[in-house]
Amino acid sequence: MSDLLHNQETRPADLPAGAPPLLTLSGIAKYFPGVVANKDVSIDFYPGEIHALLGENGAGKSTLMNIVTGLYQPDEGELILDGYGVRFESPEAAIAAGIGMVHQHFKLVSRFTVAENLALGWRETGFRLSASAMARRAEVEAERYGLDIRPSARIDTLTSGEQQRVEILRVLSRGARLLILDEPTAVLSPLEVGELYAALRRFRDGGGAVILISHKLDEIMALADRVTVLRHGRVSGTHLVAHTEPSTLVTEMIGRPVEQKSDYPRKMPRTDDDAVMVLENVSCRDGAGQMRLHPLSLEICAGEILGIAGVTGNGQSELSDLLAGLRSSETGHVLVDGKDMRGRGPNAFREAGIGYVPEDRLHKALAPALGVTENAVMRLFRTSPIGGRLAYHASEALRFTRSLLDQAQVSLAEPATPIRALSGGNQQRLVLARERMISHRALVASYPSRGLDIGAIALMRQTLADIRDEGRAVVLVSEDLDELMALSDRIAVLCGGRLMTVVPRGDYDRARIGALMSGRNGGASS
Repeated sequence: MSDLLHNQETRPADLPAGAPPLLTLSGIAKYFPGVVANKDVSIDFYPGEIHALLGENGAGKSTLMNIVTGLYQPDEGELILDGYGVRFESPEAAIAAGIGMVHQHFKLVSRFTVAENLALGWRETGFRLSASAMARRAEVEAERYGLDIRPSARIDTLTSGEQQRVEILRVLSRGARLLILDEPTAVLSPLEVGELYAALRRFRDGGGAVILISHKLDEIMALADRVTVLRHGRVSGTHLVAHTEPSTLVTEMIGRPVEQKSDYPRKMPRTDDDAVMVLENVSCRDGAGQMRLHPLSLEICAGEILGIAGVTGNGQSELSDLLAGLRSSETGHVLVDGKDMRGRGPNAFREAGIGYVPEDRLHKALAPALGVTENAVMRLFRTSPIGGRLAYHASEALRFTRSLLDQAQVSLAEPATPIRALSGGNQQRLVLARERMISHRALVASYPSRGLDIGAIALMRQTLADIRDEGRAVVLVSEDLDELMALSDRIAVLCGGRLMTVVPRGDYDRARIGALMSGRNGGASS
């Protein structure tokens, strides 16, 4: 244990003596104006291992992988592949060398079939490969890697888990020996997570190497063989997962211990369970006219957290927008404190005390081209003392922004800084603090922990519990069942835009809820 305690790098436990790494990062550094993204990063990645990268937002994980895949060039240091120094001038050069990455946002052509998307990466495709030949080749590749696909299915008809399998197969079928995955379970149901784990283990056991970028400690502990922790762009330590503890990794990552709660008990009993928001037989369509949310009815009560579970793309976005006034219902009624809000816009919902943290924070909650101050007050321009009918008080806006930054625990010297210069975690904290001030009656939070590191997630979850304890209603949309079960008083499960069931806290069954999220009505009891 002494090597672990002193943060000395360890080789994979079952690696033959003298076996060389597939890829070595030696003294890698990358600088941007005013920012040290990476400094003196040295890591070995071996064939036959799953190696996790763990770190806070802004720790340098993405920059490091952009160097490995040829998007960036290192300012210092060297990449060593199969014992030879290499320099990838482009992602195509990295792919040709056997390094492929599956990004958090898939790069598939939605109107093409699975086979057509796979064929886009094959050198021999040309103009002569028929649809049937592409399908046969796709089936051969899928069988080779143990990935279940439907070659003739169009991408836009697939679940997130199915699309991810296609993305992984697309990379592997181009000869990847090193597979990099960025937050691979962010859009998967629990059942799909299990299927992904099995596929990655098959690839590893066949001699492939996997680099897993993740914020989820339970995922790393279940799947990875080794883990490297990055902090402020530098390596804090590399460990055998079997010989370390999650608490050690957390402390190494952020410099202090963070309690990983599985429950957020109330500070005092509920005194008010009146319905703040009521949905009566509501449904809605997307911009293309497709029905995305089928008729459903729900009550959201004061002093409770209602969890919305479901795999991404099953109506959660439409439901969240409906609850915040960004989308109008096709049928039924949306009531806030008994007042019918159907057809009224987001300003009316804000005035009724409904705050909203959308899943796409940068484009739906913020204006990327504006500064922090403008984004902090953008929902309050018409509210005294910041504004009024014809006035805008810059000094009050600045005072409000500084207060909001303090509440959000965002350290920023100049509030005029462009909002896009902040890390994703800081952007999310700022949005949550702003919307908390608006949400006198209810807060709708859609995937609020997506892309956040462990410390930011802990702060966000405690904030939601505090809002609940203040007697306000919270709607929490998440695909993370652990998060939903820790925070929610009830969990409503969506699949295919339909409400499958609403489960009270005392009846939570992880396997059953996970099965319903995937449209599988069975689900073994845990």
